[in-house]
Amino acid sequence: MNIKTEIGDIVLQYLNHQGKEKGLVFTEKDILINITPNDFVGDYTLVLFPFIKKLGVKPDELAEGIASELKSRLPSYHHHNLVKGFLNMELSPTFWSNSLQDILSNGSYGIQGTGSNGQSILIEYPSPNTNKPLHLGHLRNIFLGSSLANIMEANGYKVYRTCLYNDRGTNISKSMWAYQHAAKKVTPENSGRKGDHLVGDYYVRFSDLLKAEMKQLIDSGLTEEQAKKQSKLEKEIAELTVQWELKIPEVVELWKMMNGWFYEGVAVTYQRLGLSFDKEYYESEVYNRGRETVEEGLKKNIFYQKEDSSVWIDLTDVGLDQKLVLRSNGTTVYMTQDIALVYQKQKDFSFQRSVYVVGNEQEYHFKVLFEILKRLGLQGSEHLYHLSYGMVELPTGKMKSREGTVVDADDMIDEVIQIAKEKSNEQAKLAEVSDAEKENIYTQIGMGALRYFLLKVDPVKKMVYNPVESIDFNGNTAPFIQYTYARTQSLMRNAEAQKTEILGFEEAIKNYSPNLSESKLTRTLLEFPAIILEAGENYSPALVANYVYQVASEFSTFYHDHKVLKEEDVSARSFRFHLSQKVGKVIHDGLKLLCIETPERM
Repeated sequence: MNIKTEIGDIVLQYLNHQGKEKGLVFTEKDILINITPNDFVGDYTLVLFPFIKKLGVKPDELAEGIASELKSRLPSYHHHNLVKGFLNMELSPTFWSNSLQDILSNGSYGIQGTGSNGQSILIEYPSPNTNKPLHLGHLRNIFLGSSLANIMEANGYKVYRTCLYNDRGTNISKSMWAYQHAAKKVTPENSGRKGDHLVGDYYVRFSDLLKAEMKQLIDSGLTEEQAKKQSKLEKEIAELTVQWELKIPEVVELWKMMNGWFYEGVAVTYQRLGLSFDKEYYESEVYNRGRETVEEGLKKNIFYQKEDSSVWIDLTDVGLDQKLVLRSNGTTVYMTQDIALVYQKQKDFSFQRSVYVVGNEQEYHFKVLFEILKRLGLQGSEHLYHLSYGMVELPTGKMKSREGTVVDADDMIDEVIQIAKEKSNEQAKLAEVSDAEKENIYTQIGMGALRYFLLKVDPVKKMVYNPVESIDFNGNTAPFIQYTYARTQSLMRNAEAQKTEILGFEEAIKNYSPNLSESKLTRTLLEFPAIILEAGENYSPALVANYVYQVASEFSTFYHDHKVLKEEDVSARSFRFHLSQKVGKVIHDGLKLLCIETPERM
């Protein structure tokens, strides 16, 4: 049991005993225990304010009562002090020594796999359109999905990674139309252009033509709505989409060719990102499914039919709207497709939980989808979750695909690696490393910086990404954390090279008790399993990211203030060596959950 949880249990029992005569019942949610701030003496702080008034006691009286209970039941309890309603509790140095020993003895520390009860979870990401290459927003999606999958596996879930390709519809038709009307029939082979980028070029080309046509119509005196109705290009796109649905051979062949270019191109990006899936789904294969589910829902009066034969569901009783699920001509809509796909995934994987990693502009869509599935009686519908994340902007503002102002994922990856190279060369710390190893380190630093910067922010928040700021070797960045890890590995190498005497941990603590800095660093290491569990429960990789930074930051301060290998006292030297070794392991494992590599040298 986590020591903080153990303290909380004892406090809860004491409070309920004291409040029994008054009919008071406290729960775990009432107990707030935080890590004691550095400017106060103590390890953990209990907030007393909620209980003082209810129990009708003075703060010092309640503090002494709780402290007395902790002393009698918790051997590691050492001392306490009360500061304005905050009870600061201090544990014994022996407790921290024993705790570090337990951590050192556990090779898979933190990766316990105890939070799932053997359940499986399906995570869908990044689900791109096939009319353009991946961009910076997709990278946030991919990093969230990949790291969440790792975190859930660390908590013991069987994880299935899936992707849905939006490979049909008007946006796809726009790229196809532009290619049909191009003067030169360019291919990835004869142009040297990456396939997904080439398809995106034609999407932008069509958008430029449509923008010019709309301007001309509006300048002639039409409203924007009237211009859309009279737009020749809009009509031709609608017709091309219908031709695809009618399976006109030349249209289908063009569609297959251009989608093939996209898949070949995006596969290269996936490889750079280390991305793979257990199963890939395609909208073109599922978009027309779902009629059977709708018919079953009609029989159960979950759906209703209008006079024009269209089928709807009324969700106004839960604050949503009336939603179309089948058009009057019998064709399906996006919602019907998504309903059918959930049942197909359930058939394929028999999952207990499912997470959709999709931007926050689709929040309403998923509220409707989940409510429909609940009414249809889908098993596990209460465990469907939309990991809604905010958009990524650049310092220059919002990106727009149709205007060609997005930052392609490939270009961003190249840019951060180049910045990492330039900054690393400024540091001049890789002089003795081979050129091949240098290139690998530049990639690890650049990709780590990109991943970490996009993950450290809470997923729900919109964010601005600045490539240069992300590759700062100081502050809350991946390069700083990676450098701290490299420093721990340098310690290990130097100890071996210099044949430094290092005692075993049990031998070291016979004659040494950790100081305040060492105890606090150990206390932070103790939080690792709980952080992984909390990150899984809240679907938030940001918790792991900021925790790893905290570990690196505290170790950096410790390393600055204390000698390690140059410490003359062999017991102190050995204790600090083992502590540093475990700090390195926790940083390594924490960053690995975020799919960030840790260079041995920087």
